[in-house]
Amino acid sequence: QVQIVESGGGLAQPGGSLKLTCVASGNVYSGYAMGWYRQSPGKQREMVALISSRGDANYVDSVRGRFTIARVNANHTLYLQMNNLKPEDTAVYYCHLPGINSWGQGTQVTVSS
Repeated sequence: QVQIVESGGGLAQPGGSLKLTCVASGNVYSGYAMGWYRQSPGKQREMVALISSRGDANYVDSVRGRFTIARVNANHTLYLQMNNLKPEDTAVYYCHLPGINSWGQGTQVTVSS
């Protein structure tokens, strides 16, 4: 069984920054890909960024150049540095291990002046 806990969400002004953290524990294999997804009201959940165990990263076009995903395999920790935030980034952000279909509970990010 895997437990996933996200933290770091909150309120930011447009142009501001936030950093999300995800810690996976339990039966976790360092070879798993890890990713951040988000969902805003009335919209489908979408992939924001995904990173392989080797560090290869992919981003949705809307965040490329503004967000950076990183991971520390030794302690199964995943990060998402979000810069130049926009109101359309407002959503609940989820940490996800697609290989085992495990999700965290989500953390709210709100971008508003």
